Amino acid sequence: MSAPTQQPKVTEREARQVAEAARERDWRKPSFAKELFLGRFRLDLVHPHPLPAAEDVRRGEAFLAVLREFCETRIDGARIEREARIPDETIAGLKEIGALGMKIDPKYGGLGLTQLYYNRALALVGSASPAVGALLSAHQSIGVPQPLKLFGTQEQKDAFLPRLARTDLSAFLLTEPDVGSDPARLATTAVPDGDAYVLDGVKLWTTNGVVADLLVVMARVPASEGHPGGITAFVVEADAPGITVEHRNAFMGLRGLENGVTRLHRVRVPAAHRIGPEGAGLKIALTTLNTGRLSLPAACAGAAKWCLKIAREWSAEREQWGRPVARHEAVGTKISFIAATAFALEAVVDLASQLADEDRNDIRIEAALAKLYGSEKAWLIADELVQIRGGRGYETADSLAARGERAVPAEQLLRDLRINRIFEGSTEIMHLLIAREAVDAHLSVAGDLIDPEKSLGDKAKAGARAGGFYARWLPGLVTGPGQLPGSYGEFGALAVHLRYVERTSRRLARSTFYAMSRWQGRMELKQAFLGRIVDIGAELFAMSAACVRAELLRTTTDHGGEARQLADAFCRQARLRIEDLFRSLWSNTDDLDRRIVDGVLAGHYVWLEAGIVDPSDGGPWIADATPGPSTRQNVHRKLD
Repeated sequence: MSAPTQQPKVTEREARQVAEAARERDWRKPSFAKELFLGRFRLDLVHPHPLPAAEDVRRGEAFLAVLREFCETRIDGARIEREARIPDETIAGLKEIGALGMKIDPKYGGLGLTQLYYNRALALVGSASPAVGALLSAHQSIGVPQPLKLFGTQEQKDAFLPRLARTDLSAFLLTEPDVGSDPARLATTAVPDGDAYVLDGVKLWTTNGVVADLLVVMARVPASEGHPGGITAFVVEADAPGITVEHRNAFMGLRGLENGVTRLHRVRVPAAHRIGPEGAGLKIALTTLNTGRLSLPAACAGAAKWCLKIAREWSAEREQWGRPVARHEAVGTKISFIAATAFALEAVVDLASQLADEDRNDIRIEAALAKLYGSEKAWLIADELVQIRGGRGYETADSLAARGERAVPAEQLLRDLRINRIFEGSTEIMHLLIAREAVDAHLSVAGDLIDPEKSLGDKAKAGARAGGFYARWLPGLVTGPGQLPGSYGEFGALAVHLRYVERTSRRLARSTFYAMSRWQGRMELKQAFLGRIVDIGAELFAMSAACVRAELLRTTTDHGGEARQLADAFCRQARLRIEDLFRSLWSNTDDLDRRIVDGVLAGHYVWLEAGIVDPSDGGPWIADATPGPSTRQNVHRKLD
């Protein structure tokens, strides 16, 4: 058996090639968001709003009732915050009510909830304790159950899913001390040895890893005779010899999160526990995240609804200068933003979730947009709540209670939500990921034209393909239903916003095409530009979801008028943000910013740092992750 390899050195191009090979290339199903970026507003793909089957509703509502009672009586969020851990009895209770198996098929002992009701459950439990919500999400959205459901063998499903549905927690181990969103540099190895693999490496930020029973581990299999190699996924028993949880990490928020550093030293894993073929690990991870990402915006939508409740109650009670603070316009605009955006966030999550359940559409872009938009807007909402609460917003819930006031954990929510802009793909990475999918149609026909490694013959063929594609596509960006006053009339007062979405999607596609023509191969370096393009698409998607949801509520509930009012307010606010983004596409400081960055890195502004002290301890920026036996105590916590 060969010795473990050190962390691979890869070029920027090689890193991109690894990421490109892992992404799902084919579009076998329609995608509302993909069409939106291409300037085609396919409202028929999301309207009428898809609805769950009656049996799914019955099963989902029944569990939500049980979960609500559990959250109200058996989850003590304040205790979790104080003790920085989820009590064993709370996790035991979650197992009792079947919460570990929400997404697992009943034939394996799970509840078999739809994506829609699973996300509603996460929003509910996350409102009681974001740490508990994160525990359940990490277990089912990215942990062992979902990869097995999509890629596991029948033998693997029979062996592991019953455990995962009722008794065993799982964790996902991909990130390493020097590897985040660049998996080409993954250093953990899985060396074939007979009917097994031997794993060596160190994994960082292993959510649930401190208490997990089963792990999904991503490791690099070296290529050899009979082994194509590549990044590969394995199911690993957490108590296998050679596994050490060396540290439980502590964070500014989510203090109950059981997240740690895990070292694997000569961990023997049966080949039968490999998920999918060698080299398929990243594709499995990305495919799992296509729907797994929806759990995070679900929690964000729940947080936004709680912020609305607190803002409403507090701003009606608190008076300044002879009137409730809500009646002062400076505060009222914040409350309007919270209410309208909370409506939109729930609309986005419910629509994307139901699209995932119906499986008629490819939702990889929709899920990514939901994650990006939900995490950014929920953070802003929580920040506005803290501002509305004033000094009480900055004060801890325990301190408020100790001096006789309502224990409102607004500052805690702000801390807890901050990680969502980093979890499961940072905002910056999500911008790039979505932008890559958004321009996929262009790269499919014209990519060879801007690839310096392609031959003249390849470029000539690409030119012919591109000419045909753009001859058909560009004329469709000139006019559309958005310019006809009667379009989308069934939406009543909201029709004006849908006409705006249709017009603006064409404008967005024209801007993207112009940028590609202008920058060609340098387009991938224009990350700020691409981020604005994606943010415009996210706003358009949210506007569409809000209007479609308002129309659904108009026809199925007594809240149609209020829903339309909220959707109207959200769309008007979103349109202002969109126009600002369009202006900044071409009028910005991007070039100047790059020059400033060059100066910062060259040390030209070190003088600006004078007059301070640095309280950090001077240790290494990145911890040593050399493979080998652990020298630390195992802090893995075995749950009762």
